[in-house]
Amino acid sequence: MSKVIIIVNAQVDNGKISPKAPIAEKMAVALSKSIIKSNPCHEIKIVGGAQIWSKSLQIDDSDQDIVYCPLTIKLPDWFNFTAQQVYCACRDLEKRRKWVQQNFNYKTTHDDLSLGDLWLPIIFNGENCTYSDFIGEGVLPNYYQQPYDLPSEIHHSLYTLAQDLLLSIQAIPSVYLLQFKMLDNNIIFDRLWPFPACPAIASINEQKPDLFDYHWSCLSNKSTVN
Repeated sequence: MSKVIIIVNAQVDNGKISPKAPIAEKMAVALSKSIIKSNPCHEIKIVGGAQIWSKSLQIDDSDQDIVYCPLTIKLPDWFNFTAQQVYCACRDLEKRRKWVQQNFNYKTTHDDLSLGDLWLPIIFNGENCTYSDFIGEGVLPNYYQQPYDLPSEIHHSLYTLAQDLLLSIQAIPSVYLLQFKMLDNNIIFDRLWPFPACPAIASINEQKPDLFDYHWSCLSNKSTVN
């Protein structure tokens, strides 16, 4: 049996996520269901990112069975977990955007001064990438839709960008979200998320397995990508 610690960007009291953070709760519940589905014996603990920053989370460092599943990018640099270097690379937005500009000659949201409203889910098992349907942002806050249609000629460019980005950060198995926007059929790169971030909730009732199922399969080293 493994202890799985899910870390969310929300206030958590005794394992209960604040009702003021419904998206964080949806993400944590979806991931928890995926974990239990794979092995009902796993012990799951949900904690808030603030507990990591304040060092109030009591963890036995000798426990080798702990699996950390951060569903937030806001983690301190000193927090040691398997994907630490990947999360640090994805947090360095300026470096990632400069890399895209230099290697792909794409504009970035740093130039355009607006955030990306489209996401490409990337399922990476350590050897191969597969891609889920694009996700788009709806009119209402925190509303996401999948699938989102884009011209087929754009797909290959985004797939190439995704593969090279993962290679550049020495990615480990996970579900990643490549955030971008389109402007006159031109790709505007925003950022790369190293976990199924908020827009991934669009997949919960849309696809089987959903992105949280895939994420846990990647983290637990199960073969999900052919």
